[in-house]
Amino acid sequence: MASVLIALGGNVGDVRTTFRKAISHICGMAQAAMIARSSDYSTPPWGDEDQDPFINACVEIETDLDPHALLFVMQKVEQKFGRTRNKERQWGPRTLDLDMIAYDDVSFQKPDLTLPHPRLFERAFVLVPLAEIAPDRVISGIRVRDGLASVSTQGIERLPDTG
Repeated sequence: MASVLIALGGNVGDVRTTFRKAISHICGMAQAAMIARSSDYSTPPWGDEDQDPFINACVEIETDLDPHALLFVMQKVEQKFGRTRNKERQWGPRTLDLDMIAYDDVSFQKPDLTLPHPRLFERAFVLVPLAEIAPDRVISGIRVRDGLASVSTQGIERLPDTG
């Protein structure tokens, strides 16, 4: 079983409900077990700042699927929740964005998937929830908590649990 870290984001619709349902779909379709789930965080938009704040979270799952098969599952789940990649603007509003952050210690760069995620250590909106569930995980030679210490977390707020 591979340990996989996945980041979730969205700013259109009932994002927190979408996360709950999307995680269930990922685990079911990938025959995966959820190991950990972070809190949800309100985060300022990144890249394209002229839009509503995002909600972000991270999960750790275990699966036997290879990275490309898991990517296929994740893209199908995004589509199920209304994401149309070819019709959206880069870093623009979306119902659901799923990014594979790390897959065990696998490292490769292909046209459709780069592991670990190449911009992980630039993105506090991923590092904050990731540090909640995997602070000591080493990715690309950097401990998650150390990567978080090197970025600004201004504007990121933990949301109360939904119950």
